[in-house]
Amino acid sequence: LYFSAQEGILIFYHIKDLQYEIKICADISQPISNLIFSPDYTSLLLVTDQGTVYSYRPAHSGEVVKLLDTSSSCFLAADFLTPGNNYCVSVTISGEVQVWSLEDGTFLSKLNIGIEVHV
Repeated sequence: LYFSAQEGILIFYHIKDLQYEIKICADISQPISNLIFSPDYTSLLLVTDQGTVYSYRPAHSGEVVKLLDTSSSCFLAADFLTPGNNYCVSVTISGEVQVWSLEDGTFLSKLNIGIEVHV
């Protein structure tokens, strides 16, 4: 079970039978608004309300990598673009949909849908 504390700490609870273990995985020092697993559960996106998106891969190094920072564009939400785990899509309040590479955070494309977006 993964969850985040208000202070921006990613926490993992490993539960087995009646025993559990708590592990602090990362501290990004920004409140985390959303945790999204990739379709194959190998990556976890950490989304902040300031518009920063981080990637966490538990089976690899266990490090959190900053993928993108959209803080200047009224960021609203992000998710994996499927199939696969290579791309992320984000949307701004103004209706701009953006596609990013999860490998290095490179901005790839955008489309303005012309309407204000609400979650």
